[in-house]
Amino acid sequence: MRLALQLARKGLGRTSPNPAVGAVVVAGDRVIGTGWHRRAGTEHAEVLALREAGEAARGATLYVTLEPCAHHGRTPPCVEAVLASGVTRVVAAMQDPDPLVAGRGLGALREAGVEVEVGTEGQAAAGLNEAYVTHRRLGRPFVTYKAAMSLDGRTAAADRTSQWITGPAARRDVQRLRADSDAICVGIGTVLADDPSLTVRGTPHRKPLRVVVDSLARTPAGAKVLDAAAPTLVVVTGSAPDDAVRRLREAGAEVVAVAAEGGRVSLAEMLGCLAARGVVSLLMEGGATLAGSFAAAGLIDRYLFYVAPKLLGGGSAPGVLEGWSAATIGEARPLVLRATRRMGEDLRLEARPREGAV
Repeated sequence: MRLALQLARKGLGRTSPNPAVGAVVVAGDRVIGTGWHRRAGTEHAEVLALREAGEAARGATLYVTLEPCAHHGRTPPCVEAVLASGVTRVVAAMQDPDPLVAGRGLGALREAGVEVEVGTEGQAAAGLNEAYVTHRRLGRPFVTYKAAMSLDGRTAAADRTSQWITGPAARRDVQRLRADSDAICVGIGTVLADDPSLTVRGTPHRKPLRVVVDSLARTPAGAKVLDAAAPTLVVVTGSAPDDAVRRLREAGAEVVAVAAEGGRVSLAEMLGCLAARGVVSLLMEGGATLAGSFAAAGLIDRYLFYVAPKLLGGGSAPGVLEGWSAATIGEARPLVLRATRRMGEDLRLEARPREGAV
């Protein structure tokens, strides 16, 4: 199963909105077939592994990181290929959380007389596909908030300049994060202040959707996010002027209006719209006000902070989160520090909301 998980990791960032899946066929003590899902619309891991095993699969065991599907999508049901192969035992790391599958594949195998085991390396498999699991169970993308900051927690100087707080290694890692994400999100404040391109440098085949949260459609027609380098979605409210919306569409952006909460875009409705169009993972890059709104609503699943050994001081220098604050230390949002990594002179911190915390 660990080999199957290694194979599955090869598909991360390429299979969305499908999960990354690996499969291994074993006869006796020999691996006779391996496969991993390469991208959405192509053959699934089980089919590839069984094809490599050929006739030797009869009587063998199939190890797979996710329950084989039992429905017709862009490819035929994997359960049919498993049954046709003649394997007598299937070990799945976890059940598929997708309601279209959710135990049906495993049930079909059991009904056909195949021995089925579920749970081997299940936690690792769920972690591998945490974005997919979040999408299927909560109906929204898995949200990562990325921010670069000084050692004293500032994301820019008092004059709002921020390039570059961190060094080349951290910036390269951000490009990898972008390449692994389905969409990259910023608020209108970041567009007006920094005019980011939000593209993936060095990986031309990956063009994540660029999402601008812009309640009143204030994105300038000449903004870099409106160039042809990648698709762009501008999310507005019903209060956005019609002429401003029309101007954005003429500039090449797709514009979607969602409900307003407190005069701003409803983040929950926006995430639901993104999920419906197949966005499984969302990288939220700011700014601090948008991040504060996400945090206040409990919509951030992972925090990634790139900390540079610099001091920017207080005053008007912006912080990581704005517009939301804990009134007392007892109301602080508890996080669990999951990983730390040196990146050149900088430090990358990964934290998650503590389970059960609001």
